[in-house]
Amino acid sequence: MDHEFKVDMNEYLPLRDVVFNTLRQAILTGELKPGERLMEIQLANRLGVSRTPVREAIRKLELEGLVVMIPRKGAVVAEITIKDLEDVLEVRGALEVLAVQNACANITEKQLQELKDAASEFKRALSGGDLVECVQADIKFHEIIYGATNNQRLLQLLNNLREQMYRYRMEYLKDKRMYKTLVDEHDAIRKALKKHDPEKAGNAVRIHIENQRKCIIDSLTTEKA
Repeated sequence: MDHEFKVDMNEYLPLRDVVFNTLRQAILTGELKPGERLMEIQLANRLGVSRTPVREAIRKLELEGLVVMIPRKGAVVAEITIKDLEDVLEVRGALEVLAVQNACANITEKQLQELKDAASEFKRALSGGDLVECVQADIKFHEIIYGATNNQRLLQLLNNLREQMYRYRMEYLKDKRMYKTLVDEHDAIRKALKKHDPEKAGNAVRIHIENQRKCIIDSLTTEKA
Protein backbone atom coordinates (compact mmCIF):
# COMPACT_ATOMS: atom_id res chain seq x y z
CA MET A 1 0.00 0.00 0.00
CA ASP A 2 1.69 3.17 -1.20
CA HIS A 3 -0.75 6.07 -1.26
CA GLU A 4 -0.28 9.79 -0.72
CA PHE A 5 -3.58 10.68 0.92
CA LYS A 6 -4.70 14.28 1.05
CA VAL A 7 -5.74 14.81 4.66
CA ASP A 8 -7.98 17.80 5.35
CA MET A 9 -7.48 18.52 9.04
CA ASN A 10 -10.75 20.30 9.76
CA GLU A 11 -10.47 21.82 13.23
CA TYR A 12 -14.21 21.42 13.77
CA LEU A 13 -14.26 17.66 13.15
CA PRO A 14 -13.11 14.85 15.46
CA LEU A 15 -9.98 13.09 14.21
CA ARG A 16 -11.96 9.90 13.48
CA ASP A 17 -14.20 11.85 11.09
CA VAL A 18 -11.22 13.43 9.35
CA VAL A 19 -9.73 9.95 8.81
CA PHE A 20 -13.10 8.61 7.69
CA ASN A 21 -13.55 11.41 5.13
CA THR A 22 -10.00 10.91 3.84
CA LEU A 23 -10.35 7.15 3.36
CA ARG A 24 -13.85 7.50 1.97
CA GLN A 25 -12.69 9.96 -0.68
CA ALA A 26 -9.75 7.69 -1.55
CA ILE A 27 -12.20 4.81 -2.16
CA LEU A 28 -14.69 6.91 -4.12
CA THR A 29 -12.00 8.33 -6.41
CA GLY A 30 -10.41 4.92 -6.91
CA GLU A 31 -7.12 5.69 -5.18
CA LEU A 32 -7.96 2.79 -2.89
CA LYS A 33 -9.08 0.14 -5.34
CA PRO A 34 -11.76 -2.57 -5.01
CA GLY A 35 -10.29 -5.64 -3.35
CA GLU A 36 -7.45 -3.70 -1.72
CA ARG A 37 -6.73 -4.53 1.93
CA LEU A 38 -6.98 -1.74 4.50
CA MET A 39 -4.25 -2.44 7.07
CA GLU A 40 -4.63 -0.32 10.17
CA ILE A 41 -0.96 0.12 11.01
CA GLN A 42 0.07 1.15 7.50
CA LEU A 43 -2.88 3.52 7.14
CA ALA A 44 -2.19 5.06 10.56
CA ASN A 45 1.45 5.64 9.63
CA ARG A 46 0.52 7.07 6.26
CA LEU A 47 -2.03 9.46 7.80
CA GLY A 48 0.09 10.34 10.82
CA VAL A 49 -2.49 9.20 13.37
CA SER A 50 -2.95 6.37 15.86
CA ARG A 51 -4.73 3.13 14.94
CA THR A 52 -7.88 4.01 16.91
CA PRO A 53 -9.37 6.62 14.50
CA VAL A 54 -8.41 4.38 11.56
CA ARG A 55 -10.24 1.43 13.14
CA GLU A 56 -13.32 3.62 13.82
CA ALA A 57 -13.25 4.97 10.25
CA ILE A 58 -13.10 1.46 8.79
CA ARG A 59 -16.17 0.47 10.84
CA LYS A 60 -18.10 3.45 9.44
CA LEU A 61 -16.98 2.62 5.90
CA GLU A 62 -18.26 -0.92 6.43
CA LEU A 63 -21.66 0.45 7.43
CA GLU A 64 -21.75 2.47 4.19
CA GLY A 65 -20.96 -0.62 2.15
CA LEU A 66 -17.63 0.75 0.93
CA VAL A 67 -15.64 -1.79 2.96
CA VAL A 68 -16.25 -5.47 3.71
CA MET A 69 -14.71 -7.65 6.41
CA ILE A 70 -13.30 -10.93 5.12
CA PRO A 71 -12.31 -13.76 7.52
CA ARG A 72 -8.51 -14.15 7.89
CA LYS A 73 -7.99 -11.15 5.62
CA GLY A 74 -9.58 -8.25 7.45
CA ALA A 75 -10.95 -5.05 5.95
CA VAL A 76 -11.07 -4.86 2.17
CA VAL A 77 -12.40 -2.18 -0.20
CA ALA A 78 -15.74 -3.48 -1.47
CA GLU A 79 -15.92 -4.62 -5.08
CA ILE A 80 -18.21 -2.78 -7.50
CA THR A 81 -20.74 -5.46 -8.38
CA ILE A 82 -23.31 -5.52 -11.16
CA LYS A 83 -26.07 -6.21 -8.60
CA ASP A 84 -25.13 -3.13 -6.57
CA LEU A 85 -25.03 -1.06 -9.75
CA GLU A 86 -28.45 -2.31 -10.86
CA ASP A 87 -29.95 -1.57 -7.44
CA VAL A 88 -28.52 1.94 -7.19
CA LEU A 89 -29.43 2.91 -10.75
CA GLU A 90 -32.95 1.54 -10.37
CA VAL A 91 -33.50 3.90 -7.45
CA ARG A 92 -31.68 6.77 -9.13
CA GLY A 93 -33.72 6.34 -12.30
CA ALA A 94 -37.04 6.55 -10.47
CA LEU A 95 -35.98 9.57 -8.41
CA GLU A 96 -34.36 11.47 -11.29
CA VAL A 97 -37.33 11.02 -13.60
CA LEU A 98 -39.58 12.38 -10.84
CA ALA A 99 -37.11 15.22 -10.23
CA VAL A 100 -36.83 16.32 -13.85
CA GLN A 101 -40.61 16.15 -14.33
CA ASN A 102 -41.16 18.27 -11.23
CA ALA A 103 -38.47 20.66 -12.43
CA CYS A 104 -40.33 21.13 -15.74
CA ALA A 105 -43.12 22.81 -13.82
CA ASN A 106 -40.91 24.87 -11.53
CA ILE A 107 -37.62 25.71 -13.22
CA THR A 108 -36.89 29.44 -13.61
CA GLU A 109 -35.11 31.28 -16.40
CA LYS A 110 -32.21 31.86 -14.04
CA GLN A 111 -31.94 28.13 -13.34
CA LEU A 112 -32.17 27.34 -17.06
CA GLN A 113 -29.22 29.66 -17.66
CA GLU A 114 -27.32 28.01 -14.80
CA LEU A 115 -28.06 24.63 -16.38
CA LYS A 116 -26.75 25.82 -19.75
CA ASP A 117 -23.59 27.13 -18.09
CA ALA A 118 -23.16 23.85 -16.18
CA ALA A 119 -23.50 21.87 -19.42
CA SER A 120 -20.76 24.00 -20.99
CA GLU A 121 -18.60 23.58 -17.90
CA PHE A 122 -19.06 19.81 -18.09
CA LYS A 123 -18.03 19.80 -21.75
CA ARG A 124 -14.89 21.79 -20.90
CA ALA A 125 -14.06 19.41 -18.07
CA LEU A 126 -14.30 16.43 -20.42
CA SER A 127 -11.81 18.03 -22.80
CA GLY A 128 -9.45 18.71 -19.88
CA GLY A 129 -9.24 15.05 -18.90
CA ASP A 130 -9.30 15.52 -15.09
CA LEU A 131 -11.62 12.72 -13.96
CA VAL A 132 -12.50 14.24 -10.58
CA GLU A 133 -13.30 17.58 -12.24
CA CYS A 134 -15.51 15.78 -14.78
CA VAL A 135 -17.44 14.04 -12.01
CA GLN A 136 -17.93 17.27 -10.07
CA ALA A 137 -19.16 19.06 -13.20
CA ASP A 138 -21.62 16.21 -13.90
CA ILE A 139 -22.91 16.37 -10.33
CA LYS A 140 -23.37 20.15 -10.60
CA PHE A 141 -25.47 19.79 -13.76
CA HIS A 142 -27.84 17.32 -12.11
CA GLU A 143 -28.03 19.22 -8.82
CA ILE A 144 -29.35 22.32 -10.60
CA ILE A 145 -32.26 20.15 -11.76
CA TYR A 146 -32.77 18.80 -8.25
CA GLY A 147 -32.87 22.35 -6.89
CA ALA A 148 -35.60 23.25 -9.39
CA THR A 149 -37.99 20.60 -8.05
CA ASN A 150 -39.04 22.69 -5.02
CA ASN A 151 -39.37 19.39 -3.15
CA GLN A 152 -37.06 19.22 -0.14
CA ARG A 153 -37.83 15.57 0.62
CA LEU A 154 -36.95 14.53 -2.91
CA LEU A 155 -33.80 16.66 -2.76
CA GLN A 156 -32.78 14.94 0.47
CA LEU A 157 -33.25 11.47 -1.02
CA LEU A 158 -31.20 12.39 -4.10
CA ASN A 159 -28.44 13.85 -1.94
CA ASN A 160 -28.30 10.65 0.10
CA LEU A 161 -27.87 8.69 -3.12
CA ARG A 162 -25.16 10.98 -4.47
CA GLU A 163 -22.27 9.38 -2.61
CA GLN A 164 -23.34 5.89 -3.65
CA MET A 165 -23.38 7.11 -7.24
CA TYR A 166 -19.91 8.66 -7.06
CA ARG A 167 -18.04 5.41 -7.73
CA TYR A 168 -20.26 4.59 -10.69
CA ARG A 169 -19.85 8.07 -12.16
CA MET A 170 -16.09 7.55 -11.93
CA GLU A 171 -16.35 4.25 -13.79
CA TYR A 172 -18.59 5.74 -16.48
CA LEU A 173 -16.41 8.79 -17.08
CA LYS A 174 -13.30 6.67 -17.56
CA ASP A 175 -14.71 5.69 -20.96
CA LYS A 176 -13.86 8.59 -23.27
CA ARG A 177 -15.84 6.98 -26.08
CA MET A 178 -19.01 8.01 -24.22
CA TYR A 179 -18.14 11.70 -23.90
CA LYS A 180 -20.04 12.91 -26.99
CA THR A 181 -23.06 10.82 -25.97
CA LEU A 182 -22.98 12.33 -22.48
CA VAL A 183 -22.86 15.88 -23.84
CA ASP A 184 -25.75 15.13 -26.21
CA GLU A 185 -27.80 13.58 -23.40
CA HIS A 186 -27.30 16.59 -21.13
CA ASP A 187 -28.34 18.79 -24.04
CA ALA A 188 -31.52 16.75 -24.59
CA ILE A 189 -32.43 17.00 -20.90
CA ARG A 190 -31.78 20.75 -20.87
CA LYS A 191 -33.86 21.38 -24.01
CA ALA A 192 -36.80 19.39 -22.63
CA LEU A 193 -36.66 21.44 -19.44
CA LYS A 194 -36.53 24.67 -21.45
CA LYS A 195 -39.73 23.59 -23.22
CA HIS A 196 -41.25 22.55 -19.87
CA ASP A 197 -42.06 19.16 -21.40
CA PRO A 198 -42.16 16.53 -18.61
CA GLU A 199 -42.62 13.57 -20.99
CA LYS A 200 -39.56 14.41 -23.11
CA ALA A 201 -37.53 15.30 -20.02
CA GLY A 202 -38.39 12.01 -18.33
CA ASN A 203 -37.51 10.01 -21.45
CA ALA A 204 -34.21 11.88 -21.81
CA VAL A 205 -33.26 11.01 -18.23
CA ARG A 206 -34.24 7.36 -18.70
CA ILE A 207 -32.00 7.11 -21.77
CA HIS A 208 -29.17 8.88 -19.92
CA ILE A 209 -29.24 6.45 -17.00
CA GLU A 210 -29.77 3.34 -19.14
CA ASN A 211 -26.70 4.20 -21.23
CA GLN A 212 -24.73 4.65 -18.04
CA ARG A 213 -25.89 1.25 -16.78
CA LYS A 214 -24.90 -0.51 -20.01
CA CYS A 215 -21.51 1.19 -20.17
CA ILE A 216 -20.53 0.31 -16.59
CA ILE A 217 -21.75 -3.28 -16.91
CA ASP A 218 -19.68 -3.67 -20.08
CA SER A 219 -16.67 -2.26 -18.23
CA LEU A 220 -17.13 -4.54 -15.21
CA THR A 221 -17.68 -7.58 -17.44
CA THR A 222 -14.54 -6.81 -19.46
CA GLU A 223 -12.43 -6.42 -16.31
CA LYS A 224 -13.55 -9.82 -15.01
CA ALA A 225 -13.11 -11.60 -18.35
